[in-house]
Amino acid sequence: MSRIIKKLILLSCLFPILLAAATTVDDPIPEKIDNLEKPLYSPFVERYVLDEIKQLRIDQAKSKQELLQQILDREHNSVDRAVAYATDTVTYFFYLIAAATSVLVLVGWTSIRDIKERVHSLADEEISKLIHEYEARLEMIEEQLQQKTQHIDENREEIELTQELQSLWLQAQQDDSPSNKITIYDEILKIRRDDCEAITYKANAVLELNEPQWAANLCHQALKIDPENSRAFYQLACAYTAMRQFDEALHFLIEALNRRESYLESIHDDPALQALVNHEVFSELPRLMGKETS
Repeated sequence: MSRIIKKLILLSCLFPILLAAATTVDDPIPEKIDNLEKPLYSPFVERYVLDEIKQLRIDQAKSKQELLQQILDREHNSVDRAVAYATDTVTYFFYLIAAATSVLVLVGWTSIRDIKERVHSLADEEISKLIHEYEARLEMIEEQLQQKTQHIDENREEIELTQELQSLWLQAQQDDSPSNKITIYDEILKIRRDDCEAITYKANAVLELNEPQWAANLCHQALKIDPENSRAFYQLACAYTAMRQFDEALHFLIEALNRRESYLESIHDDPALQALVNHEVFSELPRLMGKETS
């Protein structure tokens, strides 16, 4: 019932957006995107999606645990049946030996006491073998169950960690203050130190605070982790442009374009690169791009 209510609430939140889209079908989509004043989503909708994903993973983990429990129960039943079968076999074997012993006593082969001791020793040996064998199997099953339980715990921790990271990224996207963004990116890096995306976004926020050298250091740190990170090269171009080192800026811009050509569309519109675009060294870009390509 609660899940139905959540879906109804989600539909009620999306209805105005769908209605607005339906009433303006003839409008050009690019103009609508440019005139947006607020996001088409809400934290409530994203929170609902995150909760649904978390619940789905929890249900999956529960299903795995129930399946493991069923397998363990079946193994225990198999062990019980095997032990019962072994006990019956030993009993029948004992009866057979007793009958044979009676016959041998009648013909004078040996005494009843010797035969009884031999039968008990044989029975004890067989039972001991069976017990050791099934104890080893039970230990192996217990070890496998512990490994599965540990794996489930690790998955649960990873889900919680992912949810926390998504929440931090959402806060960073909604916050307009570069200082607050840097604080949020630092929290993300405390959780995942090798997150290149967080490092490059932090460098972008640092550039907004007019700290190009700091931003360049962050980008070089990201390239040590991922040498092919195109965003790090692009941010380096912006940082060196801010430091008026246009040759270095052009070099890193070419490295970024070689890895992602889509940056070429935003070069002239990016305020951080306007000084480079207006500088005479920028005219060398086509020639240098052709040289790098060849």
